[in-house]
Amino acid sequence: MTDTEPPVPVSAAASDRPVALVTGATRGIGRAIAADLGRTHHVLVGGRDADAVAAVVAALPSAEPFVGDLGAGDVPAVPTWIDVLVHSAGVEQGTRVADTPRDTWEAVFATNVFGVAELTRVALPGLRAARGIVVTINSGSGFTAGPGGGVYAASKFALRALTDALREEERANGVRVSSVHPGRTDSDMQRALTEKLGEDYDTDYYLAPEDVADAVRTVVDLPERGTVEVLSIRPSRRR
Repeated sequence: MTDTEPPVPVSAAASDRPVALVTGATRGIGRAIAADLGRTHHVLVGGRDADAVAAVVAALPSAEPFVGDLGAGDVPAVPTWIDVLVHSAGVEQGTRVADTPRDTWEAVFATNVFGVAELTRVALPGLRAARGIVVTINSGSGFTAGPGGGVYAASKFALRALTDALREEERANGVRVSSVHPGRTDSDMQRALTEKLGEDYDTDYYLAPEDVADAVRTVVDLPERGTVEVLSIRPSRRR
């Protein structure tokens, strides 16, 4: 979407439901969030793969596709009214700083930070009109970083800074902004990370994607007089 391209009206199918735009909604945490919000909202299902997006759309009571590669700057037209924007798209790449080239840093930041910033910028008129909510799905890595995880953690630290700034900038406009930080969660990304670290994959020590969706539901359902500004959720069992 360019600066001169006009926003689109909410589709007729959404006329009796609040509107939620969820990125990364074709798998893992994003899909669980889309499914949960789909009980009460008209969901714009965000993703890069049109077929995967269509499958999620077909499974929801009221939904439509939102297909684009946000990390590459491909931001589709957004509605003039958005009640909830959930940024769940994210990537994890890189290893130790000494072994990670610049293009890996750029690729991770393009999706985890730059894409979030640009979609938020484009969506803000609709969010302001609705006095809506922005939820960024961050990570425990948005608070601490360890060996081999510097690229991902740096992007999540940056995302936390973006979210904090946005919250204060939009407070007077009635837009509430929340940062949700899940710990280890059963997902394709977690499987890849566990394999990279040479660890065993044991879901007894992980959250389920639906747990994170429940946390997002708490944020969304809070009355307008309050904001869950930062929410950290961790697995109860530790190794």
